[in-house]
Amino acid sequence: MDQPVARPPHTIRMHDADNVAIVANDGGLPAGTVLPSGLVLKDHVPQGHKVALEDLPEGGVVRRYNVAIGYAAKAIPAGSWVHEKILVMPGARELDNLPIATVKPPAMPPLEGYTFEGFRNADGSVGTRNILAITTTVQCVAGVVDFAVARIKKELLPLYPNVDDVVGLEHTYGCGVAIDAPDAIIPIRTVRNISLNPNFGGEVMVVSLGCEKLQPERLMPPGTIPIVDKRGEEEAEDLDVVCLQDNEHVGFLSMIDSVLESAKFHLERLNKRRRETVPASELVVGVQCGGSDAFSGVTANPAVGFCTDLLVRAGATVMFSEVTEVRDGIDQLTSRATTPEVADAMIREMAWYDAYLNKGRVDRSANTTPGNKKGGLSNIVEKAMGSIVKSGSSPISGVLSPGDKLKQRGLIYAATPASDFICGTLQLAAGMNLHVFTTGRGTPYGLAECPVIKVATRSDLARRWHDLMDINAGRIADGEATIEDVGWEMFRLMLDVASGRKQTYAEQWKLHNALVLFNPAPVT
Repeated sequence: MDQPVARPPHTIRMHDADNVAIVANDGGLPAGTVLPSGLVLKDHVPQGHKVALEDLPEGGVVRRYNVAIGYAAKAIPAGSWVHEKILVMPGARELDNLPIATVKPPAMPPLEGYTFEGFRNADGSVGTRNILAITTTVQCVAGVVDFAVARIKKELLPLYPNVDDVVGLEHTYGCGVAIDAPDAIIPIRTVRNISLNPNFGGEVMVVSLGCEKLQPERLMPPGTIPIVDKRGEEEAEDLDVVCLQDNEHVGFLSMIDSVLESAKFHLERLNKRRRETVPASELVVGVQCGGSDAFSGVTANPAVGFCTDLLVRAGATVMFSEVTEVRDGIDQLTSRATTPEVADAMIREMAWYDAYLNKGRVDRSANTTPGNKKGGLSNIVEKAMGSIVKSGSSPISGVLSPGDKLKQRGLIYAATPASDFICGTLQLAAGMNLHVFTTGRGTPYGLAECPVIKVATRSDLARRWHDLMDINAGRIADGEATIEDVGWEMFRLMLDVASGRKQTYAEQWKLHNALVLFNPAPVT
């Protein structure tokens, strides 16, 4: 593993109007360091943290990304360490008088000729993996499903070489909840739409307890999916459900046998599927960041943004999300909307989430974590400016509410909480077949249902976590690569991963996080 090379003092300023810059050197820079500009550091400034480039008076604007990320709580001399304890966070941007569909970027030429090897589905979608998913209606059955999945992987999966994996779609929902509350539709449609994710080939089997509030017919109403009779190809009346409380089950192993028998039918159908060449436009990519630091908006996220533009030019679909991590840039989003209706939809989602947070007597500032701050992000305003660049520069053509399924292509704003696990779960429900996840602090995040490409913001992280990070965007800060270089590297890796030619590190190690449903409705 390569060791870091000591380098002269190196700071990064995002805009000519900024009055702070971040320190790029591993380990930071000690007090007394003379920067190339001649400025002398008055404090030790950790890596990723900000140094004042000029004297900032008390109450003065602290500017990064040419945005006011805060106000000096006291006078800050030039060369000082600027951190969250000496900043006052700006108030949230109001949701009225926003620029609406005002930015009309010149049309970029189509990106043609790029393909991958995917699995075509009957509904027109394309999977990047061929997975048997076992849907659950309630957490009560999770232990049984987990036991059954282990048996299926050991005893059955080797018999079906064209099936990549078997996963249980386990969650903590289904009972003990106000199932008829207005917001209960969010977790219900999330489970339903995850079951229909393109990577599952249209095969739906359900394990139910029997007495839960979320009954199978409520989860999958008639007409939701095409049902095929196990005795032939004609339509059947009933969803394929294994109900553990059925009288036919005498003992635990009887339940397991029923799950395995049902799985055989679906495995046989999935095993007949083969990859075929499809255009890159069939990619549905979810982009997300977690364990963010001050480099997220300098290296990894701008590279993702460049790649997002490539994907949109290729006709693909890209979803960016995380309400609280774009809320402070809402004017940047509404101005890029293709129509006033798209802008209005974004504003509605932001307003809904503002009200949701207010119910818990918190605001968007509750987002930032100790790790974010240790990585140099002083507050949610600064974090949002670095997060939003994942969306690139393309027009925003659609908006999704939590748990909804995609119905169009292009750049889509999928409104989700910023929680890594919840955001990933909701993007799966939307139809994501490939995931890109950037991190500065480091996280072994992964999804069993979809390949996750991990992008490190710093070379130090990429060196230490060399077998967890798929791409090192820290080379941008090191001067070894450009944003465009890493963006193209990401685009080409996506095609290889989507085709099954390469596995991500999360896939190789079989690392995955649990599905976490967003449930704003009451628990009874």
